[in-house]
Amino acid sequence: MASEEELFASVDALLEEEPQLPPPAERARLREAAGITQARLAQALKSTTQTVKNWENGRTEPKPPRLEAYQRLLKGWAAKYPPHGTTPAPAAAQEPARPGTTRPADPPTAPAPPETPTTPPAPATPAPERATARPATAPRRPARKHLEPNTTTAPYQHGPLAVLDGDGSAYATDGTVLDCPATTMADLVEWTLHASRLGTPKLHRHGKDSDPLIVLTAAAAVKLGLPEHLDGHEQRRSLRLPEDHPVVQQLTKAKWKLTQRGFGPWARIYRPAQAGQRQCVQLAVLSWDALDARSWPGVTDMEPADIARVLGLYAQRVITPRGSTAVSGLELMTALRPPTRAVQDPATGNWVPGHNPGSLGTEPLDPAPPEATPEHPVVAHSNWTGGFLDEEAYQWVRDPHLLSDEECLLPCAIGLDLNTAFLAAAARLTVGLSAPEHVTRPQFDKKIPGSWRVDLSHIDLDPRLPSPFTPTGERPQGPAWYQTHTVAYAQELGHNVHPTEAYLRHETGAYLDPWHDRLKTAYLDTLADLGITKDLSDTAFLAAMERHKDTDPALAAVLTAIKATIKGGVGKLRERPQGRHYQDGQRWPALQRPTWRPDIRAAVISKARVNMHRKMANMAKMTGLYPLAVLSDCVVYPSPGRSPLDFLPYSTSGKPIPGAFRLGPTPGLAKLEGVQSMLWAVDLMEQGLNPARHIKGGDAVMDEGE
Repeated sequence: MASEEELFASVDALLEEEPQLPPPAERARLREAAGITQARLAQALKSTTQTVKNWENGRTEPKPPRLEAYQRLLKGWAAKYPPHGTTPAPAAAQEPARPGTTRPADPPTAPAPPETPTTPPAPATPAPERATARPATAPRRPARKHLEPNTTTAPYQHGPLAVLDGDGSAYATDGTVLDCPATTMADLVEWTLHASRLGTPKLHRHGKDSDPLIVLTAAAAVKLGLPEHLDGHEQRRSLRLPEDHPVVQQLTKAKWKLTQRGFGPWARIYRPAQAGQRQCVQLAVLSWDALDARSWPGVTDMEPADIARVLGLYAQRVITPRGSTAVSGLELMTALRPPTRAVQDPATGNWVPGHNPGSLGTEPLDPAPPEATPEHPVVAHSNWTGGFLDEEAYQWVRDPHLLSDEECLLPCAIGLDLNTAFLAAAARLTVGLSAPEHVTRPQFDKKIPGSWRVDLSHIDLDPRLPSPFTPTGERPQGPAWYQTHTVAYAQELGHNVHPTEAYLRHETGAYLDPWHDRLKTAYLDTLADLGITKDLSDTAFLAAMERHKDTDPALAAVLTAIKATIKGGVGKLRERPQGRHYQDGQRWPALQRPTWRPDIRAAVISKARVNMHRKMANMAKMTGLYPLAVLSDCVVYPSPGRSPLDFLPYSTSGKPIPGAFRLGPTPGLAKLEGVQSMLWAVDLMEQGLNPARHIKGGDAVMDEGE
């Protein structure tokens, strides 16, 4: 028999447990009974609508302090709105529905609605043919939303996209499952455009609405006549169906067109616009590797409803996917800075497309020869021998002979990773909007974006730090081309600069500002949904980052996709030619885009590298510590302990000192990348290997934004 002391200990343990919440379905019932929307509940709990949906679907659970507040609210509602067939406590009066709100249809266990004045119901209107809502079969996804017949007031009421399964179920992002009767690809396009009510409003008033996206599972692809995989040699090489494939011929017969990239993992099917109305559907075939596992980890293996949730959240916060994350990152730039706007022709009075100030326009611009790549026509056709801009991310390892005995005796090597370093560099970045102008013997001006030929080899810096002027970290060997930010940093370090020539752009603007602001908000909001907020202490931040990928795999996948969008979007600004038959001097498709701008890519990377060097130099001044290695946005330091808190500089009041590396979720701040022994790091350095590449315990993928 248990003793009194054992019983009391068991009771105390129960009291110390976290507050218990009712089952997810009951949470939703109570909220609906109170007439409160998910958005209003999210606002009251300082959270997001998606997070509230997750709580009511059982995908995630709230964390303190929201846990206690949510429990208190549910207890209050439970007293007012008991399950059907029970009577509320006398003190808890039923609250009438709030004016102006619509109470959802009651499930079988819901209480009878309170007595409030009602109006006669509107006559029922039949739903559009072949677009009826189908009840969900997955137990985790409630199917409460039904199609509304009026398509004029809510053209995109089912969100930006749907994931189509082999049984005709189209899973929308809001949890609705639509019945898609299409059995051919042509039928699917017609259904998507005329019945599905999928799409996204434009992101800029001068832009265009996003086309609806249909994501095909392997079963759906086979049902519609597509191969489950691109198995043939020719298909794999070109990553698209041949023109004589029955599905391609079927679309052609139905007067539908494909873009130049054909029918591949990401296909656009369209007809020319009529009366200003676009007719275009985007397709993504999952079994053809449309979602790269590096950018969308684990998403292809999820259930259709979860895939819709991941892609829907990305579409809501970033953009409806239009290809790889790199493609989406580039398209987001154009969507937020449309090249044209409506202007009135003074001669005719008609409204015609005109240049939108601050955009890159509609015509591609050739780069200056030093900004181009060796195979570019401006180089190949001019026999250019003047050298090229080499603004790339860091790949540097300190000479092991420069390690001190004190450093070698430290027990740990710690990698710090800067959050979205390229995004931080894009903030308030002035770039050129016009064609380059060649200038000889120019006076350097840090406010003018461009490429400058200048000799920085005479600048002598501490060899324990990488040179800020080269991606290898080695000292320059003579005159070379540098982007404006690199030359400006030489001036900041106290050195005179005398360029011999330059290619400058005098029409300038902060082209990337809207892109930066949207992606920064998306990144921070997704981190916040994972429990990582700016108000966490450094200790709590490190703990939250350690477990955030296990909190919600779907949200973690969205976060990875956002980061890939940033780096990939910057890389697409200088997309190189592809294909084994390419010959130097030929123009390749990417050159036809106004967004083929290697000078803008160079500006972002130059500023990011300078930012990294500035922090490392400040760290040396404040702490006497020097890095062991740098790889892009990851830097490795020797440390007396296994935490960044053991070597980062803090004031006597415990606050991080500005100017050096600081922990936090904001772009440009740092997080822990990995911890290894100092002996391990020194061994790699002596082999000529970069510890920053391996600090996680495996090979880190090097991504320079290419």
